[in-house]
Amino acid sequence: MVKHVVMFKLHNYAEGSSKKENAAKIKKVLDQLPSQIPIIKSYEVGLNINSSTRAYDIVVISSFESQIDLEVYLNHPAHLKAVQVIEKYREESVVVDFLTT
Repeated sequence: MVKHVVMFKLHNYAEGSSKKENAAKIKKVLDQLPSQIPIIKSYEVGLNINSSTRAYDIVVISSFESQIDLEVYLNHPAHLKAVQVIEKYREESVVVDFLTT
């Protein structure tokens, strides 16, 4: 099993909306992906509640049967469309992929 963890830090204000409003928009888009990409084994999107300046705004934790399935997900049209939405609001992001036993 492969876990794919991505965290996004958003601009304070983008596309005419606040960070909080944009985080909700992004979550709505991301929450739709499991129904559009059947190879996803598990999928969770969380909005930050930590006030630390080190904190990121959104986290996505997903799992896949294999690294090949993760690659299929990353290149799936629905995922690529979500990435286009996120890019409007994203200041930075970090990712970790790891194998589980």
